[in-house]
Amino acid sequence: MTVQAGYRRYLPAAYSLALALLILGPLLGPGYLLLRDAVSTPRSYLTDSALGLTDAAARAVPQDALIAALSTVIDGGLVVKFILLVALWLAGWGAARMVAVLLPTAGLGPQLVASTVMLWNPYVAERLLQGHWSLLTGYAALPWIVCAGIGVRRATPGSWWALAASLAFAGLTPTGALLALTAALVVVATPGGRTSAMRRVCGAIGLFLVAASPWLVATFVSGAAGDGSDPAGVAAFAARAEPGLATLGSLAGLGGIWNSAAVPSTRTTLFALVGTVLLLVVFAGMPALWRRRRNPVVSGLGALALFAVLAPTLGATPWGLDVGRWSVEVFTGAGLLRDAQKWVALAVPFYALAAAAAVMWAGNRFSLPRPTFSIAAVVVTIVALPDLVWGVGGALKPVHYPGSWTVVAEQLRDETGDVAVLPAGMFRAFPYSGDAPVLDPAPRFLPLDVLQTGQLVVAGGAVGGEGTRATQVEDVLLAGGSPTQLADLGVGWVLIERETPGQLGKAAATLAGLEQVFADNDLELYRVPGDVAAHEASTGARTAVIVAHLAWILMGVIALISVGLNQNRIRLARRGQS
Repeated sequence: MTVQAGYRRYLPAAYSLALALLILGPLLGPGYLLLRDAVSTPRSYLTDSALGLTDAAARAVPQDALIAALSTVIDGGLVVKFILLVALWLAGWGAARMVAVLLPTAGLGPQLVASTVMLWNPYVAERLLQGHWSLLTGYAALPWIVCAGIGVRRATPGSWWALAASLAFAGLTPTGALLALTAALVVVATPGGRTSAMRRVCGAIGLFLVAASPWLVATFVSGAAGDGSDPAGVAAFAARAEPGLATLGSLAGLGGIWNSAAVPSTRTTLFALVGTVLLLVVFAGMPALWRRRRNPVVSGLGALALFAVLAPTLGATPWGLDVGRWSVEVFTGAGLLRDAQKWVALAVPFYALAAAAAVMWAGNRFSLPRPTFSIAAVVVTIVALPDLVWGVGGALKPVHYPGSWTVVAEQLRDETGDVAVLPAGMFRAFPYSGDAPVLDPAPRFLPLDVLQTGQLVVAGGAVGGEGTRATQVEDVLLAGGSPTQLADLGVGWVLIERETPGQLGKAAATLAGLEQVFADNDLELYRVPGDVAAHEASTGARTAVIVAHLAWILMGVIALISVGLNQNRIRLARRGQS
């Protein structure tokens, strides 16, 4: 009896791991993730950029600093793959645990259905194709936050530690931290529970502040948010209607990402309509869940799901775009909200619960074995998005960098001065990186700060970045300016990436006055002569940000250890009772 119970307890974890492996498949082979916004390299460094201390927004904090620290002892490509695999695994497992907590009579079948819905949906596929691997850590934390929040409401020992661990895991990116905070507040703030709702809310906000402290402190001490975001980004990154679906239908089906190129092939045809209908069929238990489960947390998650779908839909309307542009112009940091479709993640926990409830309802309604409906629901969910399998139709596969990247990185080790890169722009199309444009790997591959304008070229025009110095440097190079101008702007090196298209302008005139220190078919590296002006973050700023990173890491580690110890005490107590 004990063996069977243990088997059933850990089967959702094994099932979720199998699904995660089926999704990531080819990416787990030798090589590095390099797809659109995703960049992994053998080694990265704790530069000012990695700490969020440049004039650009701290969007990749603390992600870049963590990878830089870990890649000193483990290959950076392996670190990224491991984090992504763990995120998907925990997302599916967490959905099953959430069902077990909120629908305790559901059983194994509905739990596995919830795991499938959490992993096998357009949101996961589109974020993988866009390269938002670290955002999926915040997504993965959502069901665990629901479970921890319920434990906090019930005053279950160890629940605050579980909430702290979940928030720390989600805090790998600013967006992930905000997703986690929103879900946590919905769960702990709803009426009921054995403790004060105000106390629960204050505790959740306090834990969030620690989890988010790396990018909050970086933004404060660097002043990067002062220039604000380009209002043009609101329309450029608005949710998008997919074939056969209006914007509302796309978002309700967990699709609708702004980049039409970062979608599975089946979502680019009318099958998007078929797939959405099939996916929504699995949620047939939503009315039953809403009506029959007298649980304020379920109601709160339902309201959150409704908001997560309707808000991006309204944000894509003409008046919604006007409101978004006004917000970006008036409120510092509002640019973080401009990719509206990513907030649809907040709907998925309720969707997973609804799918589990649908299996329960069907089993009771038609008096058939529940496993029959569970298997049917899993099959329908997978058929709704068949090309998620094996690297989203093979698009997610590792690349191999030419050896010249390592040579240049070694050349710059222990040197000073920032690096300017040509051709102009942040995205590249290397022969070895596939058909999709990729973010320039130089900022993560090289041990010095690499200047990037932050300008993004999207359909309908360009969206400007927050910083100014990188733009000034790029203008100097394209205009054929003097080496002295580069040195005054803090540039000590110029890297030419030869195997990618882009603007070079009159840069040849500038390069003629520089010292070439390396060249092959892929890269050229030039040294800027003379005294280079220092553009480094202050010691105080670096210290403050590093302390914030350490606080985030310590909270996560201590919380995980405490959760483990608490679970061990529970197991020992159960053995003693038996």
